[in-house]
Amino acid sequence: MMQRPGDHREDALLDRTAPSMRDRVAMYNGNAFKLGLFGANCSSGRSATRVPERWSASWDDCLALTKMADAAGMDFMLPIGRWKGYGGETDLHGETLETITWATGLLAHTERITVFGTVHAPLFHPLIAAKQMVTADHVGRGRFGLNIVAGWNEGEFEMFGVQQREHEARYEYAQDWVDAIRAAWTQPDDFEFDSTHIKLAKLRAKPKPYGGTRPMIMNAGSSGTGKAFALRNCDAFFTATSDSRQSPEKTKEMVDGVKAEARALGREIEVFTVGQVVCRPTQKEAEDYYRYAIIEMADWGSVDRMLEIKNLTPQTLGEAEYLRRREYFAARAIGGFPFVGTPDKVADELANFARGGVRGVAFSMINYLAEFPLFRDEVLPRLERIGLREGR
Repeated sequence: MMQRPGDHREDALLDRTAPSMRDRVAMYNGNAFKLGLFGANCSSGRSATRVPERWSASWDDCLALTKMADAAGMDFMLPIGRWKGYGGETDLHGETLETITWATGLLAHTERITVFGTVHAPLFHPLIAAKQMVTADHVGRGRFGLNIVAGWNEGEFEMFGVQQREHEARYEYAQDWVDAIRAAWTQPDDFEFDSTHIKLAKLRAKPKPYGGTRPMIMNAGSSGTGKAFALRNCDAFFTATSDSRQSPEKTKEMVDGVKAEARALGREIEVFTVGQVVCRPTQKEAEDYYRYAIIEMADWGSVDRMLEIKNLTPQTLGEAEYLRRREYFAARAIGGFPFVGTPDKVADELANFARGGVRGVAFSMINYLAEFPLFRDEVLPRLERIGLREGR
């Protein structure tokens, strides 16, 4: 039987049971449908809400949540790369934990769960990033994953004195960056790296990632160029469109299109999507709380700032259209597809996404620690009974 990374056994045994790339992409288990928690490293998570119980993102809460998720058999933790908040009454994402160090700490305290780091390529020198990620990967014995981000909010890049490239050039740089990372992870001897955007000399990078393979790589580019980058380089493509956020049927259309494009390049890629879970014993409780927390108690100041960054304002859209977009953005765009309802309803909707070809869902909760136990105790067993998840 293969030793799971993180189990505390003799180093020699661990060496003999080093993970394969297939093990890494499968996240070391047979779960047909993968589930992860998204955004727990950021204050308020993926909810622009003023409710007092909103997520803190403190280290103690992140650690308690991840240990709980690990024990429950969850597959991964996915953080958001953020450097300052959106303002508003709560300053959504005003407090965040840097993702590679966050992942390293969580990997040291867990046994099975994969933990991603979300890395803005223009802000991290590739040789330093490669070394940081190898360190995390050794701490987790092969359970670190990389989420590459090619561009981001202009105001955050300005903090570092880094100017955003034009859209196409961002992905040209990201390609050179990931190629440099791969070279650092694989070249056995000293080497040179000479590309359009990155030129490095007399490089030496040791050790290599744990077990002789590399971390799982994902990307969530939404443009045509971003999708093409993911299809060329990644094991997982996280995506959601305004259409796919509306229904599992629309998601299936999206998944089929992505997989067809990947096969045309001679590659297979897993497709994941994002969502927000509000699960309660009754449908009315779930719907009432969702409406209360996400709409009635929305932090509209932070929502307005997020829209402004995208150049969506009353001036550019008109007042009526802006208000429509504003509510949609708060309800579905920030958190993704709303899985709102009883354990039966949430499990059924997740299963519909699985039947549509989605490999997994990264979801948020308004307060992960308070809400995850019901999901663990009631939703996961339902997914196990229909064959989408292994028993714990």
